[in-house]
Order: sequence, then C-alpha cells, then structure tokens
Amino acid sequence: SIMGGYDEALFLDKQGHVVEGSAENLFLVSKNTVYTPPIFDDILQGITRDTVSTLLEKELGISVHEQSMRRTQLYQADEIFLVGTGAEVLPVTYVDGRKVGSGDIGPISKKIKTLYQQVVRGENPTYSSWLTSLSFKRK
Repeated sequence: SIMGGYDEALFLDKQGHVVEGSAENLFLVSKNTVYTPPIFDDILQGITRDTVSTLLEKELGISVHEQSMRRTQLYQADEIFLVGTGAEVLPVTYVDGRKVGSGDIGPISKKIKTLYQQVVRGENPTYSSWLTSLSFKRK
C-alpha cells in the first residue's frame, strides 16, 4: 500500500522537527511528562489540542510542555497520541515499524481518551459550558 500499512502520516518541518499528523496535533509521553510541538514550529493551533492540554493539566495533574521534537524522540517515547476534531484522541502504537512503549495503548493515552470523550459527549458537568446544544427538527 502507499502508506506501507500505516494509518496516518507524521509531518516534519524544514529543520527536521516532527510537527503534526495530516489533520491532528501530536502529543508524546516520556517519563510521565507530556510534550507537544510549540506553535512557533508552524503547527495548527487546534482547539482539540488546547482542550486536551487543559484536561491533562487540570484533571490529570500532568504538565504539558511545548517543545520542538526530533524524529528520534518518537522512538524513545513511552506513549504517543494524536488529537483532532475528527480523530478525537488517537493513541499511536507503532512509528516507523517500531513499537511505541510496550506497543499497547499507554495509561495516559487511555485516561485522556476517556476523559475527552466524556467531556465532548456532555457526560462531565464540569465542562458543560464548553458545549453548545443543537436541536434538529425532522420534517
């Protein structure tokens, strides 16, 4: 196949920094610390990225550090996940044929995925102000 059996591509900038997926922002977990590329690395300043960063810090007590990332850092990561409107929170288990961590979805990825889904589906009243109700009439 064109993508070598992978589901998503990661993009590098001119300096060789990993910046994002095709429609998602990137988060990397190393030694219980979370990193994401900074805005000045020319990434999409996504709403989902901001939401996930806030939830990680306020609800899970995990600091999010903005840092330019080299491709080799992906190979040493304990966990990697992508976030975006369509993807929501998408754990990454392999990069370039190499396992990320144990090759399974990591604990931080699992927690933030569940928490994010609860928030956007209105199941977490703390963040109900983040949501806008829509009603549709059928003809």
